Amino acid sequence: MVALVKRYRVLLALLCLNAVLFALEPETGRASVEITRDNLVEMLSFLPPIFVLLGLLDVWVERETMMKYMGDGSGIRGMLLAFLLGSAAAGPLYAAFPLAGVMMKKGARMLNVFIFIGAWSTTKIPLLMFESATLGPRFMLLRLVFNIAGIFIIARILDSAARRHPGEIPVR
Repeated sequence: MVALVKRYRVLLALLCLNAVLFALEPETGRASVEITRDNLVEMLSFLPPIFVLLGLLDVWVERETMMKYMGDGSGIRGMLLAFLLGSAAAGPLYAAFPLAGVMMKKGARMLNVFIFIGAWSTTKIPLLMFESATLGPRFMLLRLVFNIAGIFIIARILDSAARRHPGEIPVR
């Protein structure tokens, strides 16, 4: 029981905080519960398909294949593949992390995992189309160029740090 409480201590603390908020400010408490419910429904609509795809990726893609295309020896090809996969992905950023975990488990280089997450978060094709239509193609291209440079620079820095401290990133 203690282990269960310890594991879910953040959730329990937030529930207690929400109960206090509800008691002190009922209107704000109700709004908080509604926002929490809406976020939970949205998350539950995305996660089942993501986990199905993760299961398929885990079963269908052999570790050797992942290592060949995205592992340590993949070079530019692995970086481009990670970038394209991240840019073509759909869904919120929290859906990228389970996929990144499977990539790590299958032997993808950390650099490519970081590039994948960076591309997922900033270079999605629908986002670029929306930006071009609302803010103009010049802004969209300028932001895209800086984001791509930033993704590769940050991924290199993080990969270097991960290589200097190898056992500190748990891979399950």
